[in-house]
Amino acid sequence: MALTQEQITRYKRDGFLNAIDVVGAQEASRYATEFDRIEQHVGRERAQIELIDYHFEEEFIWRLATNGTILDCIEGLIGPNILLLATHFFNKYGEGKLGESYVAWHQDVTFWGLEPPLAITAWYAVDDSDVENGCMQVIPGSHDLGLMEHGQAERAGNLLSINQEVSVTPDQAATATNLELRAGQMSIHDGTLIHGSLPNHSARRRCGLTLRYVPTWIKQMEDNSHGKSWKAILVRGEDTYRHFEEVSVPFA
Repeated sequence: MALTQEQITRYKRDGFLNAIDVVGAQEASRYATEFDRIEQHVGRERAQIELIDYHFEEEFIWRLATNGTILDCIEGLIGPNILLLATHFFNKYGEGKLGESYVAWHQDVTFWGLEPPLAITAWYAVDDSDVENGCMQVIPGSHDLGLMEHGQAERAGNLLSINQEVSVTPDQAATATNLELRAGQMSIHDGTLIHGSLPNHSARRRCGLTLRYVPTWIKQMEDNSHGKSWKAILVRGEDTYRHFEEVSVPFA
């Protein structure tokens, strides 16, 4: 399902698209059940933010990362030659000591070490994601501000890897848009779009799988915020640049 020209224009203007159907209800339920299995095995604390690059271990994650609908949308925005940079689950639980976890305002690519700092995140909803359980919020048009300086969040509970946070003015905060999704849908946002999310105040889990993509001409000039190099994999087109170390394709 390729993006329409209207969607591409809107993405360039706002920095995001929302509520794109990826899979039907039955398949979405199957993916949620697969995640339930992982969560039960590793426990909630680890499942909250520590499940990074599990597409090398779990075939259903790899199938999502290479889903044709998702890649068609990404191709419409960055061209036909696409690398999967990483996958990462973000979970918020509405009870216990995990109940006040949130994601501070930030830009994705700030500490990714990419040159130029260009990437796209597809945020796949494993569970329904809404205002009550802490859906993502974005500042429309903030991607046009370029890379911004990030400080440290003063409020406890920030799920970001190095507690980063970017300052948002009251006027910007007033434009914040909630990206509500049904399980099986996704949003897409630019790597420089300012976004975050509030705590989950429901009794429901809010699980999202972030899928990070870059065009093949991007380089990694520094380690990412986890102190590592990206394990990028070609998922569409061809890579004539070879800027990343070759990684074996999982589940080939």
